[in-house]
Amino acid sequence: MTATTPPLIPFFPPDLFEDDRDLLLDVVHEVATDPAQRFILGDRTARFEDLLRTDLGAADVIACGSGTTALTLILRAMGITAGDEVIVPAFGCAPLANTVLGVGATPVFADIDPHTLVIDPDAAEALITARTKALMPAHMFSVMADMPRMRALADRHGLRLIEDSAVAQGAVLDGRPAGTWGDAGLFSFVQVKSFGGPGEGGVVVTDDPELARTVRMLRNHGQDGTHRFRHHLIGMNSRFDEVLAAFQLRRHPGLARRLARRAEIAAHYTEQFTPLAAHGITPPSPGTNGRCYYVYSLLSEDRDKLKQHLADHGVDSHVYYPRPLPHQPAFALAAPADGHWPNAERAARQCLSIPIYPHLTDPQVDRITEAVLSFAPTPAPVA
Repeated sequence: MTATTPPLIPFFPPDLFEDDRDLLLDVVHEVATDPAQRFILGDRTARFEDLLRTDLGAADVIACGSGTTALTLILRAMGITAGDEVIVPAFGCAPLANTVLGVGATPVFADIDPHTLVIDPDAAEALITARTKALMPAHMFSVMADMPRMRALADRHGLRLIEDSAVAQGAVLDGRPAGTWGDAGLFSFVQVKSFGGPGEGGVVVTDDPELARTVRMLRNHGQDGTHRFRHHLIGMNSRFDEVLAAFQLRRHPGLARRLARRAEIAAHYTEQFTPLAAHGITPPSPGTNGRCYYVYSLLSEDRDKLKQHLADHGVDSHVYYPRPLPHQPAFALAAPADGHWPNAERAARQCLSIPIYPHLTDPQVDRITEAVLSFAPTPAPVA
């Protein structure tokens, strides 16, 4: 940082839980000294599951070790395995592909909508074959996938619908919460998510009682919770931490306020940045329906120069997913060699995310806004 560079506004703030320091220390002591000595899947986890079940109006919520293992648990509980295909977006986080491959199935990559950056239902439908067993749309950055169309598509073709809602806790589309549109949904609680905590964690959300029962066994080495050391299934260790459950229970009342602040910042950004489309910078569309504002991403025709410009003005930014999933070395063998996903490829070249965490101050938001605006050329004065 030069002498003239203003203090950096970080993209990943190191003080994310600064206001919760005493709370975190308190819950660590509370769990560690509890006479029950249950450090995983105890009463706090059960109460956290109940809280989210009530929030969502869902039949069941099953806490597990991470959002990624939540996807694995869902796939395994649905019996998806070798020879099966799961249609996933070509642009997104690695678990969309690696969890499918991990159960022996094949991810089939569908292109995305060029504006919302979520899976294109028409592209997904064109890929359905006799081997297709499930659709796995994912909510992306600040926009939920088109779940009404994906739900109708799954029903029309007799497919399971897995809603990767890892980033979208608190989002609502057409009056229905994220995570409740699919046969199963999930959330992730890694620290940078909207309801993140100081560690890993996730939940599976479902109204299917048999799927829920199977997920509960799979997350705990195949035990049914009634008889310890009786293993009905080949399970895994994806159990929820009691410290994290206690922390989230105590922090939950502030979630609505934090989500509202994210939405407020996003609305300001979008209002200010919409005129920049003429200069090659496109913000998300305005609105609150089906929005989560976990991350606020711009599409820039000169992404790398914009990123450097922001850094020069003391604003950190982040490139999510610089390669489409089928172009990743780990997943390329699952993709057709001549495959082309133009909208995903464009997003990988142009996407740039800027800070939107709820404890940004108004002056910091103004600095970020001004830094982006100053990248666009100033119109010449009218003679």
